[in-house]
Amino acid sequence: MKKVHFIAIGGSAMHNLAIALHRKGYEVTGSDDEIFEPSKSRLANEGILPPQWGWYPEKLDNSYDAVILGMHARIDNPELVRAQELGLKVYSYPEYLYEQSKDKTRIVIGGSHGKTTITSMILHVLKQVGIETDFMVGAQLEGFDVMVRLSETAKYMVMEGDEYLTSPIDRVPKFHHYHPNIAVISGIGWDHVNVFPTFDNYLEQFRIFVRTIEKGGCLIYDDTDVEAEKIAQTATCRTFGYGPHPSETDGMKTRLVLDDGSRREVGVFGSHNMKNINAARLVCKQLGVTDEQFYDAIGSFKGAARRLELLFESNGNFVFRDFAHAPSKLTATVKALREQYPEKYLIAVFELHTYSSLSEVFIDHYRDALKQADQAIVFYDPHAVAIKKLELMPDERIVEGFGRSDLKVVHNKAELLAILKQGRKENVVGAMMSSGDFNGLTTDDLREIWD
Repeated sequence: MKKVHFIAIGGSAMHNLAIALHRKGYEVTGSDDEIFEPSKSRLANEGILPPQWGWYPEKLDNSYDAVILGMHARIDNPELVRAQELGLKVYSYPEYLYEQSKDKTRIVIGGSHGKTTITSMILHVLKQVGIETDFMVGAQLEGFDVMVRLSETAKYMVMEGDEYLTSPIDRVPKFHHYHPNIAVISGIGWDHVNVFPTFDNYLEQFRIFVRTIEKGGCLIYDDTDVEAEKIAQTATCRTFGYGPHPSETDGMKTRLVLDDGSRREVGVFGSHNMKNINAARLVCKQLGVTDEQFYDAIGSFKGAARRLELLFESNGNFVFRDFAHAPSKLTATVKALREQYPEKYLIAVFELHTYSSLSEVFIDHYRDALKQADQAIVFYDPHAVAIKKLELMPDERIVEGFGRSDLKVVHNKAELLAILKQGRKENVVGAMMSSGDFNGLTTDDLREIWD
């Protein structure tokens, strides 16, 4: 039995990897200075929740086969220092995922947007057609109880390829460690300005990603994206470009239009999701899934958690939440809702939450992102700014950055609810877009307004 210790086990990716290894039969221990839900309950249910918070370097010894270091641990973490003193093998979680999958065919989904959805679509289809696969995905999926699966039997490993940094002692993007046999670039829009200070520096991470593709592998990319097209031209492997799958919508339902003229209804909508479907289809084709099998399976795909997820429908009102935070994601989400519900009053609420979005040097990249909404609200929490040690922006600067003079800026949950309660109540589509939670805003809070 292998023995593995997790430093900062409570993170979203870390606790899922810990559960996957525990289920594989490894002896798993872990530590963290604080663990929140749902990580806390999920680790407890598996019997691997640390008995107390804090760091306990004295518990580490030479019996451990590996120590896995979370991104949120500090470089001077006492357990990390102890592991290094003992000469234990220290991995980041991307390095360990590669270690677990180096003898499998690795499919890595990269890009600034659409990664989680494309990965989720592929996993859904492979499950429907009976192809076993290991995986790592960044959201909870319907029909899957974990976000990471590792086994001895699966021939494939499907991974969401995040371009953010790996760990405090390995400051390169996670997806540089995966060495894909099949790689996807879903599109590129500058993000993570705290670690990639220029757009070209950000682009370089994708150029390197393409160079890590294994010999005999292939690259599947959005050929309607200018930067993805340029990067694909540098690839020495086989390449396959794609655009949005032909489709039609009647304002409520979306149907794929197939080559033979037939229609297949799908549970997702928007031109960005039609691209995501084509990316997933091309990946699945590389794994032996026929188009007929793919279309039969994709119709029952309902989406990943917080990716244009319908919270509720009531009295002709539809309220969605979405993880959108980068300008390209925000624009795509608003555009998709506008196209799907052209006759409804679209209220777009966006929380500035990430380091990039809260930075004044980046705010102008959001210009026109909320243009197609009938009402636009930006949630700007001074506490989030303080945590990231940034300077407060005047509300007027945010309005200027979005290029919309009627934009409302709010600073807490109470202000947001007050504006929404004063606004439109009928024939509404609400879009709650954030990588945060609007100061604890709940579905019940929104139901009180539009139910």
